[in-house]
Amino acid sequence: MSELEKLSPETRRELEHQLKIISRGTVDMLPAGEFETRLAESIEQNKPLRVKQGFDPTSPDIHLGHSVGIRKLKQFQDLGHQIVLIVGDYTGMVGDPSGQSATRPQLTYDDIMKNAETYQQQFFKILDKSKTEVRFNGDWFRKMSFLEIMQLAQKYTVARLLERDDFTKRMRRGVPISIHELFYPLMQGYDSVAIKSDVELGATEQTFNLLAARTIQEAYGVRPQLVLTMPILVGLDGEQKMSKSLGNYIGVDEPAREIFGKVMSIPDNLIYSYYELATDIDENELAEIESKLKQPEVNPMEIKKQLAERLVDMYHEKGAGKRARNEFERVFSKKQLPDEIPEADIRTIKQWNIDPDKIYLVHLIAKSGLSKSNGEARKLISAGAVTINGGKITDPDFEFKLSTETILKVGKRRFLKLLPG
Repeated sequence: MSELEKLSPETRRELEHQLKIISRGTVDMLPAGEFETRLAESIEQNKPLRVKQGFDPTSPDIHLGHSVGIRKLKQFQDLGHQIVLIVGDYTGMVGDPSGQSATRPQLTYDDIMKNAETYQQQFFKILDKSKTEVRFNGDWFRKMSFLEIMQLAQKYTVARLLERDDFTKRMRRGVPISIHELFYPLMQGYDSVAIKSDVELGATEQTFNLLAARTIQEAYGVRPQLVLTMPILVGLDGEQKMSKSLGNYIGVDEPAREIFGKVMSIPDNLIYSYYELATDIDENELAEIESKLKQPEVNPMEIKKQLAERLVDMYHEKGAGKRARNEFERVFSKKQLPDEIPEADIRTIKQWNIDPDKIYLVHLIAKSGLSKSNGEARKLISAGAVTINGGKITDPDFEFKLSTETILKVGKRRFLKLLPG
């Protein structure tokens, strides 16, 4: 008789309940069979599992791609397990080589910590802060002597590290691999040693690192963790994974209007995966949506609007989704203006060091925050994505005088009202 067959009826029911929730939307639960055994042990002994996920704050904001794992952590949390978030202030300076075709540019420690501030706020749009343990891996790495670093390096072989698909591809193409990149899986594995994790979550591209951590834990006399991998959420472009650096992301801290508009821009073939991975929809409703999307007479636009409304409500106050939808329909379907448009008068324009009698459009767009840089502003103008009072501007050298109230529109969702008084 197996260990699982020996379980009491109560434990078996609870195990089935938890497995159903935990397994939804996952790719792998490794090692096969061991996950069930460890979870049953946790239930029987009333000893919560320590469930870990690491985040390197290499950019300022958390986006829906990050939320896939964080929402799975919330499910563990709601089932009574202990969530441990690792903020990678040290691993962030190395940069995870997973899925990378070249060495990542290194960030300074100050940049990492500035980004970490926003991460710590945004984690708790999803997780219960009072029940979450947050650790910085600099807490242990900055204390390690060179001897201890060498001892860590002894726990894993170069041959094993070079089995990674991304490293193999780079070697074949003659793309350099820096020594510090080889340390990343060791550092992530040592995080699991330091906090004695029972389970670690990560995207499928993280599988090598997650499994390597088991070897490193064992080498340090720590019981090897279980591994749970999640699908990668495809970004707004419909091709590559959601990424801030690629600009194809939806930030959880963005304004309701921006979240709604971005969701409406995703390809129709991503609607189902966004419902499944990025929302709290129940199984019955998800199955209903899947069925509707297969019916040729159903317009996916309506289902996408419902998705956008749901996502806005998840990260803003109740009712914000409906208001964002109404504004979207007014602006884009009925070609009207939003209810609220940021304003800038002559005094504000002068503070931007712009002459109201000779406004250089590129500088106005960049200095008002409607683009990230002058270069991006020029590209937007050249692409026909900028209008003034409804008239399209395509000359990147365009200049004008502010004499009457003027509405500037950049892209699909960014507006600025210029006031002459």
